[in-house]
Amino acid sequence: MAIGLAAVALVGTVLLILRPDVAPLREPAASRTAVVKLSLDGQYSARFAGELAASQQGYFSSRIEVAPQPDPDFVQTIARQHAIGVTSGQKFLLASWGGVPVTAFAASFLDTSVAIFTLESSGLRRPADLVGKRVGYRRASEGDVVFDAMMAQLGLPRSQITKVPDRDSFEALRAGEVDAIIAAIDEQPDPSSSTFTKLNVIKPQDYGIHVPGLVYFASNALVHEQPSMIADVLQGLIRGWQFTYADYARSVPVLAGAGPAKPNSERLKFELQQLRPLVLPTGGRIGDYDESRWRTLRDILLFAKLGEEDVPLAQTVNYQFLRDVYRRSPDLAAPGAWSEKK
Repeated sequence: MAIGLAAVALVGTVLLILRPDVAPLREPAASRTAVVKLSLDGQYSARFAGELAASQQGYFSSRIEVAPQPDPDFVQTIARQHAIGVTSGQKFLLASWGGVPVTAFAASFLDTSVAIFTLESSGLRRPADLVGKRVGYRRASEGDVVFDAMMAQLGLPRSQITKVPDRDSFEALRAGEVDAIIAAIDEQPDPSSSTFTKLNVIKPQDYGIHVPGLVYFASNALVHEQPSMIADVLQGLIRGWQFTYADYARSVPVLAGAGPAKPNSERLKFELQQLRPLVLPTGGRIGDYDESRWRTLRDILLFAKLGEEDVPLAQTVNYQFLRDVYRRSPDLAAPGAWSEKK
């Protein structure tokens, strides 16, 4: 019996030695954590520099996949995927009012990127100058709504302005098809462009219209089930925007290589310069929207008859994530990373 037991033990030892080691095939718990998507409502561009920089520089400690996802039902898609997205405050709020279960937790652009452009030679420099003129616009767009709100707030007769749909390009402006256009501030030609023309720029925020531009939001399920991930993503985004604007010599090459297209570095830098005041207005903090901007957006959407406030703002906009992140990491609000000369 002793000899038999010894033989069995010997065979077992040999089998253990010969058995392939299966431990490396076992995925670590951290890597088994599901990837969460951070989707961009648009293609790779300077508008999403903070997100791209955070991804490229490794500022997210969670497994976050950043990718463009143009979709007419963008907000609904994010809710269905239990994901995170960035889109216009207008698109977010209208979807929320429509019953889509999402929560905004920070701003990308603290103000609208919409502006009204005229040729410098036209002499049209103020909203009042547009009365009796032709203005190119895109129907039901953020620009359309913001423009009407600005003119109404100033008491200017909108009925005396001819709005020309689908003529919101700089080509239409140069060709004289319209006297002004409503477009995004970062779409204007830069001085190095062959199509550059000197322009006058009318910004709605200079006339009291302050609404959230681009906002970060997530599905309610993700907010409730993984609040620590929302906080981690927010911290990474703040660091991404800090990196973007701290030194263009470092950030522009990183951003230029982030997507499949290789944008012109000078053009990319120009767009970033146009967007900078929206990311960090004087005296503000990255991502730090306030309730007054949301109330203004709500009011102008109701004024435009684009929706009804079926869900109160308090149920769709969260301010606590921002407060907690800045309280835990006060260095994120330090001005040292920001330099006007850069």
